[in-house]
Amino acid sequence: MSAVLGPAPVLFRSMRHSDIHAVMQIERAVYRHPWSEAIFHDCLTAGYHGVLASMHGELVAYAMMTMAAGEAHLLNLCVALHYQRQGVGRQVLGHCLQLAQSQQAATVYLEVRASNRAAQGLYQGYGFNEIGFRPHYYPGHQGREDALVFAKALNEDWDDFRAD
Repeated sequence: MSAVLGPAPVLFRSMRHSDIHAVMQIERAVYRHPWSEAIFHDCLTAGYHGVLASMHGELVAYAMMTMAAGEAHLLNLCVALHYQRQGVGRQVLGHCLQLAQSQQAATVYLEVRASNRAAQGLYQGYGFNEIGFRPHYYPGHQGREDALVFAKALNEDWDDFRAD
């Protein structure tokens, strides 16, 4: 008889300045217009919440979120290429929502590229709604790309969406 093992658990911890080199390897592999190391350092120095996700000791995803005045803003959520479409992004997003709620945020906001249908589906699956539009928000390979603004009220019951 053989045991059937489920997916490895995703473990979370806070991002530190010393993690940015590893974060940048994923950032550069996934994005055509990645954040710079300086942006990550500035975010951590300003007290933003950096989240690292690992499996089997390997960094597989990260997120950066700011919280103030009862609101959270998810600035960056990125999953390593070979872990995409395996539920990792869903778990990271769920963790970020729990973190925002624990910090008494009532609403979480984010921007997403208008062309990024996969990310939009992830956010909508967690109950985010499109509330706005930012023209020419993101750099693109030919000019700039529009962003959709999404929001989610955390006083809603979102336990049904929480990743286990």
